Formats: sequence, C-alpha cells, structure tokens
Amino acid sequence: MNGKSDIGLIGLAVMGENLVLNMESRNFSVSVYNRTASRTDEFLKGRGAGKNIKGFHSAADFTASLKSPRRIMIMVKAGKPVDDTIETLLPHLDKGDIIIDGGNSHYTDTIRRNSFLREKGLLFVGAGVSGGEEGALKGPSIMPGGSSEAWPHIKDIFQAIAAKVDDGSPCCEWVGADGAGHYVKMVHNGIEYGDMQMISEAYFLMKKGLGLSAERMRSTFEDWNKGELDSYLIEITAEILSKTDPETGKPVCDIILDAAGQKGTGKWTSESALTLGVPSMTIAEAVFARCMSAIKEERVAASKILSGPSGKIQTEPADSFINDIKNALYASKICSYAQGYQLLKAAALEQKWTLNYGNIALLWRGGCIIRAKFLGEIKKAFDRNPNLSNLLLDPYFKSEMEKCQASWRRVIAAAAMAGIPIPAFASALAYYDSYRTAELPANMLQAQRDYFGAHTFERTDKPRGQFFHFGWTESGGSTTSSSYNA
Repeated sequence: MNGKSDIGLIGLAVMGENLVLNMESRNFSVSVYNRTASRTDEFLKGRGAGKNIKGFHSAADFTASLKSPRRIMIMVKAGKPVDDTIETLLPHLDKGDIIIDGGNSHYTDTIRRNSFLREKGLLFVGAGVSGGEEGALKGPSIMPGGSSEAWPHIKDIFQAIAAKVDDGSPCCEWVGADGAGHYVKMVHNGIEYGDMQMISEAYFLMKKGLGLSAERMRSTFEDWNKGELDSYLIEITAEILSKTDPETGKPVCDIILDAAGQKGTGKWTSESALTLGVPSMTIAEAVFARCMSAIKEERVAASKILSGPSGKIQTEPADSFINDIKNALYASKICSYAQGYQLLKAAALEQKWTLNYGNIALLWRGGCIIRAKFLGEIKKAFDRNPNLSNLLLDPYFKSEMEKCQASWRRVIAAAAMAGIPIPAFASALAYYDSYRTAELPANMLQAQRDYFGAHTFERTDKPRGQFFHFGWTESGGSTTSSSYNA
C-alpha cells in the first residue's frame, strides 16, 4: 500500500463505496475521502479493511496521494454538493488533472462545469453510472462524456470495472462532448421510468383484471424472461413476486403501499423532450403515473364517489389474454425506446454532439437497469442505417410491431372497458398510431389558433414555409401574429 494511488473517489454512500471496492478488486489502488470523516474511518475498518484502499480526512492529503494526472471521481448528491466538492478540490489540483462526476447530475450543469474547469486547465468528465448497488460493485454501465482528452487516462479503469457482455465487451465507451454522457444517462433513466411503469401495468392487468395469484404471475414473468422480453427488470419482477411477507403470509408486493417515489431524472427527460419538441409521451406518462400514485389519499376518497366498471376482464381462455399482455408490453417497450432515441438525436443536433446510437445500445446491454436482450437488435438497426430517423422504421422492429399490434389493441380496449388505467400502454399506442398517420387533426387546432389569435397557418396546396391568415370574422383585421413552430 505504499506509493501513490491510481484513482481517488469522494463520497462513500452506497454507489461510491461499491465503486471503490469494484476498482480495488480490479487491482487498482484507491484513495477515498468523505466530507464526514467518520464515514471514511468506518469504511476502512469495515468493507475496506485489508484492501489496497487509503482513507484521508483532508482534501489536501487526499489529492497529494494520487498519481499524476490525478483522476478524481465525485459520487455526491447532484447539484450544489458537486460544485462545493469541486471548489474544495481546486486549490490542490494541477493543470491536466481530471475530475469525474459520476452522480446523476443534470447535463446542463455538466456543460457549465466542463467550460468552467477547462478555463482553469483542468479536465472534466460527466459520467452516467447505472446499475444500482449491485452494478456498482460487480460491473455497472458507464456513460462518460466531457473533455475528450481525459478519456485515454480513465479508459483503463472505467472499462475494467464496467459490466461485460457475452463477448467480453465492456459496457463503457466514450459518448461525446461536455454534457453528452449525463444526457445519455438521463434518457436511459427516462426509458427506465417507462419500462417500470409498463411492467407494472402488465402486472396490474393480470392481478386486478384477471385475478391471478402472485405465484401464477411469477411463473408468467419467468416465462417472458426467456424470450424477446428477456431483461433485468422482467427478471426482478418475477423475483419480487416470489417473496412472502413473514408477518402476514401475503406476497410482499401486496403489502407495499401504491405510492411511488422518484428522484427527478424521468422529469428531466420529459422536460427536455418538451423543450426540444420531441414526442416522448410514454416516458412523460410514466412520470405522471408516479405523480398520480402519490396522491393516495385523494384517490381513496375519489374511489368512494366516482363510478366506473368493476376492473374485471372477462376473457376466455386466460392464457390467450396473458399472451396478448406480453405482446402489448413488448410493443409499448419498442415505442418507448423509439421515443428515447428520437430525443437523443434531437439533443445531439441541438448541442452539436456526435453520438453513436448503436454503441449507446451496447452500453445498455449489461450492468444497467434497462439491460435487455433486444438492445442488440437496436445496435443492428443502426448498423443497417446509421441515419435511421425512428426505430419503428427499421425492418426488424416494423415486423415485430406487426406481430404484436392486434394483441396490443385488444389489451387496451379490454382495459378501457374494465376501467383499468394503463397510461403507458395507451400512450405508446397513441404514439404509434400518430406516427403512422399521414393526416392528424392539427389542421383544426391551427384554424382555431388563427381564428382567435391570427397565428397564421400553412396551406396544403402551397409550399411549406409560407404562412397565411384567413378572415374568420368581419371584425378581424389584417394584422397577424408570429408564425408557429411545427
């Protein structure tokens, strides 16, 4: 344990502590520092005991313990704590040193920090890290972006600790400039919100609509995990349904209050989609579903006042409808990913990032929460056409949607008739039907805008980009408002 450490890490909460152990297990020496000194001591006496890990109580001693150029990973809460940590480090760093923010920072903060530190001669990396506690310890998906000059200095460590897929490829590759890494991680989390909500809706259709037992649902999810829906989230859903509460003897899931929490990354994804004008309704609906779940007391009160169907789906045989649910889940999942990739393309254009969309799918194949078998098909889709505008237009995914479409519609119709809310499934179908529809009712909407606000409109018989106003009323003048964004 003599000599200087390969890398330093600040922030010994769950993710930071496990990343340190992961690095040390890959034969890297690690220095650690925590704002609360006692936490450092506890770690070194506990899980870090006897390992090639050094702990420090001051930023000066911590930075002095690192090889040059210093590689320092920050794992603290997003926002001001990251800025405060950077300010603490600055007096002790030299030009060319590298600061890595591995938390869930907003990409705009990463862009700002990248510019600020570049002016000081320092390199900054915003690295999205996904996989939770287990992933951090055994191999996460890592999405680094920022100062490209930093990549050769951190590549060996990051690719060593990252998850590996069957061919040994690491789920870590350079993503792009300034905030690209954190943006890709944000979209990953938005897709994760959609995935989790859709799986929950499939569970609810089986539990409430069909009245299936936890054991029957467990075996169903296990079966689904052997096919095209093979994924981490399907796997853990089956595992969750296998657990029984020792106090009540009920399935653990049945005693968990139906009020979901969130940390904000799904909301950030939806806000970005709104800002860029990208239709990401399934991701947004997943966020709103959590918001709806949170008003539990209101819902309980409303359930005693508002009427509706019983919530029971009358269908025979049940196995046939369960297969329909599987297909609806798969089709909705494809739409959710299509929306996420449309958002990545729009952000890349806006921020002038060069993103490799096929490689991003590979980063998500292992370690992360949305890891899934069909990500390999997304890679193939972008290999076939690097300029693919929408996943739905790829021959493979077009074929998969055609296979699932009838089931998808039956499930949503049955849920509507039974009064079972499935906002993610329904919004995904609305997205699919809207995208495949050459004419939408926006002509009426634009007529209304022109009627009350003289906002103008384009004509079907004139070239795009020419705007017109109609004299809807005798009192209307000829003055028009600004044209609209389509």
